[in-house]
Amino acid sequence: MKKNMFDVFLTICILLVIILVVFSIVGRLFFKETNTTINSENSSVSNLDSQKDNKQDKPTIPDTKITLTAIGDIMCHNSQFMDAYKDGVYDFSYVFEDIKEHIEKADIAIGNLETTFCGPKKGYSGYPQFNTPEALAYDLKELGIDVLTTANNHSLDTGFGGIQNTLYFLDDAGIHHTGTFDTEEKQNTILYQEVNGIKIAILAYTYGTNGIPIPKGKEFCINLIDKDFMHSQINKAKEENPDIIIASMHWGIEYQRAPNDEQKDLADFLFQNGVNIILGSHPHVLQPFEKREITLEDGTKKDGFVIYSLGNFMAAQNQANTRNSIILNLSITKHGDTEKISIDDISYIPIYMYSYPTYKNYKVLDIRKTLDAYDKGENPLPNNPSLILKSELQSVTDLLEPKNVDTAEN
Repeated sequence: MKKNMFDVFLTICILLVIILVVFSIVGRLFFKETNTTINSENSSVSNLDSQKDNKQDKPTIPDTKITLTAIGDIMCHNSQFMDAYKDGVYDFSYVFEDIKEHIEKADIAIGNLETTFCGPKKGYSGYPQFNTPEALAYDLKELGIDVLTTANNHSLDTGFGGIQNTLYFLDDAGIHHTGTFDTEEKQNTILYQEVNGIKIAILAYTYGTNGIPIPKGKEFCINLIDKDFMHSQINKAKEENPDIIIASMHWGIEYQRAPNDEQKDLADFLFQNGVNIILGSHPHVLQPFEKREITLEDGTKKDGFVIYSLGNFMAAQNQANTRNSIILNLSITKHGDTEKISIDDISYIPIYMYSYPTYKNYKVLDIRKTLDAYDKGENPLPNNPSLILKSELQSVTDLLEPKNVDTAEN
């Protein structure tokens, strides 16, 4: 009897041990699965948080846009400064009233100064050796001009002293400048302009100085067109990582409306060495422009733009097409994600240098705006030059108006 009870007890104990072992194994398996699920969920949450953090670390950089406005040669013949003399002072501001709105709204406005400001002691003069009343410098600043290039064939018309005085008056007027210099250090200093976060380097060169010798020991006073020299200056400009390099080129043949082979060769050279925009001057008449996609030696591509000649902005010349010109606008974008520069839109305002009667009341006219006024029955000018303006407008558009160019006012 006792043995039977012992056997029963032993059997119960064995069963209990088996049950405990089974529960232990099942429990461990359940815990492991649950823990894996929790860790997986935690890992997913962690990855999401990490992605959010990465997005926060790399915010989208917005694009930056600017409008660059360029005008052609600024000259001043005798009749012009005589017309500007009233009540004992020189005042050129009336010349620009009709087109001022187009210049002052630009983010940066650039022109070519083809005269000198040597002061009254030298005696004011026009062609062939220009010395213009310095009041013009201040009126150009009031117009909205930010930068004037000064390297051209008339830079030495009043000698090295004329260069010094010209730069003095431009500085005093608050206009930035490059192309002529009063020290070697300044020639070796690149002009940069920071415009809405876009850094622009500006260079300027001329083919010559009308045979006037460059003063000995002062070879630094003017930038001449020379490929080796230009290449070294472009490389110097690149040292400060500009977004855009502009070259103002005083080149070509006077009164010719097409670029010559030398201009085209120099344009190719400048583009290949890092220049983005080329602004041509000297012919005194408009020449065509073109936008290019430039492929560099390393295979990278960039936008390039050249206008071979902007013609005259302000002058009293009477040769064919010397009084019509344009105000050029380039719409430029710096793309925030790549920092690449693109030239998105090219537009222009046709202009005409009006005077009436002969060599009096000079005024740079917005041709389209003036013709619109006549179409509305208005008479903005005393002699109704609408026939002349229509002819001059046709001359401009025939030369410059490829199908893809927007000529509407901005």
